Amino acid sequence: MERIRGVKRLTENRFLNLYELDARTRGGNAISYYVASRAKGTQRLKAVSGHRDADGVILYGVYGEEKDRLVLVRQYRYPLGDYIYEFPAGLVEPGENVAEAGIREMFEETGLNFTPVRGGDCERPFFTTVGMTDESCGLCFGYCSGTPTSDHQEDTEDIQVVLADRAECRRILKEENVAIMAAYMMMHFIATEGDPLYFLKEF
Repeated sequence: MERIRGVKRLTENRFLNLYELDARTRGGNAISYYVASRAKGTQRLKAVSGHRDADGVILYGVYGEEKDRLVLVRQYRYPLGDYIYEFPAGLVEPGENVAEAGIREMFEETGLNFTPVRGGDCERPFFTTVGMTDESCGLCFGYCSGTPTSDHQEDTEDIQVVLADRAECRRILKEENVAIMAAYMMMHFIATEGDPLYFLKEF
C-alpha cells in the first residue's frame, strides 16, 4: 500500500520548512502528517526522493594533550527559551563533505581547529528526531586545538564554548539541559579511559 499520496509545502523559509503529507495509516485511513525538513522543495524530501545525504554534521571533539576534555557548546535555543548543552554542529553546505563541514563549523562556532579522525560506518548519516523531521546528520570525530573564541559566530548564534572534563560532564548530565545526542556521547566519554576516540579503530 502506498503510504504517502501527496505532499504540500506550507512555509517558505531559508533553512527549515513545514510540509504536510497526505498519508495513510497502517489500516489504510487517511491522515495529515506534518514534517519539518531542510529540503528545498517537496521532491527533495527524503520520503519522496529516497535520498539519505547528510543535512548537517555533529562534532565529537576531544581537547587537550591528555585528551581529557570534551568540546561542548552551551547554546541558547528558542524552542526552549533557555540554554542547552550540545555538541558543535551545523549544516553541510553544497560541495562540502561531512569532514569539511565539520572543520568549518567547529572553527565558526568555537574558534578551535579540528582534525577529523576517520570513523568508518560511524560517519554515515544518522537521523535526529524522525517523529518531527527527516533531518539526518553525519558524525565527525576528531581532536581540537587552539584557543576558544566566539569571534566567528553569527549574530543569530548565542554560544558559549565549554571544555568539559569528566567531572564537569557528570555535573552537566545531572543538572543541565542536554541534547540527547550529546548526552549519549558524554556518557561514552565518562566511561572511557585514555583516548576517547580509540574505539574508532574497530570501525
